[in-house]
Amino acid sequence: METQINEFINDPLVIKIIIAVIGLVVIWVIINIVKKKFFSKIKGNQERYKAKKVSNVIGYFFTIILLIIIFSDKLGGLTVALGVAGAGIAFALQEVIGSFAGWLAIMFGGFYKTGDRVQLGGIKGDVIDIGVLRTTLMETGEWVSGDLYNGRIVLIANSFVFKEPVFNYSGDFPFLWDEIKIPIAYGSNYDKAKEIIFNAGMKIVEELPTESKAKWKDLQMKYRLEDAQTEPMISLIANDNWVEYTLRYVVDYKKRRATKTNMFTKILNDVEATKGEVRFASATFELVGAPDLNVKMKS
Repeated sequence: METQINEFINDPLVIKIIIAVIGLVVIWVIINIVKKKFFSKIKGNQERYKAKKVSNVIGYFFTIILLIIIFSDKLGGLTVALGVAGAGIAFALQEVIGSFAGWLAIMFGGFYKTGDRVQLGGIKGDVIDIGVLRTTLMETGEWVSGDLYNGRIVLIANSFVFKEPVFNYSGDFPFLWDEIKIPIAYGSNYDKAKEIIFNAGMKIVEELPTESKAKWKDLQMKYRLEDAQTEPMISLIANDNWVEYTLRYVVDYKKRRATKTNMFTKILNDVEATKGEVRFASATFELVGAPDLNVKMKS
């Protein structure tokens, strides 16, 4: 029995396995220590998230290197076979390789980050995780009106960043321009109507024009952009049925629906308070009867 134990312990393969286990433990202990001691002190959530993701990839890389070094003699005879199979594997896994390359582009190229609202491959939602191969979205829209969550979690291959446009609703400029249209009846006090609509815009968006203006200035420092008006603005057109006022304003990308609701509510109340001085318009239709038909019967 003792002889068998000694032979087992002195077996080169067993020794290699023991060394591999110890090496793996050392690698991942060091990775976890670095995460807790250094990465946990990073202030920015995005920077801390990226650092942890990269540390995991580094851990996997050193794990593979360690195993190759330890078992290199066992793999020597397979070099030619692995070389031939490598081309086939690379072709079969081109989507995986593309997704990994997409992950590197996302992490270091600034396409988007966790928390951003994006549209990838026709799917719109908030980024809740960026994996090595896939990005996870909490989907918005579809059968739900507006920009509300519908409850579906969608996994999208990272390779999409190379194949289709990436729409980022919140990146460097976390605001959107939105507008509402108000039909006012002919004969109303047009100046009063304009004042009501404009005041509603200024009241509801409050400090957003100032905040968005500062963000736009930062964006102009990064890209070649013209100056843009972030304060509410009104335009109007006169058509066959009414005078149509359009209020354009900036809004937080996650509060577009709520802001529009508050704005319509205030405008409705303020218009009602004018006691008919300003009136909403509605479409009217005149039903025309069919002409009389005279039918003559020949006997």
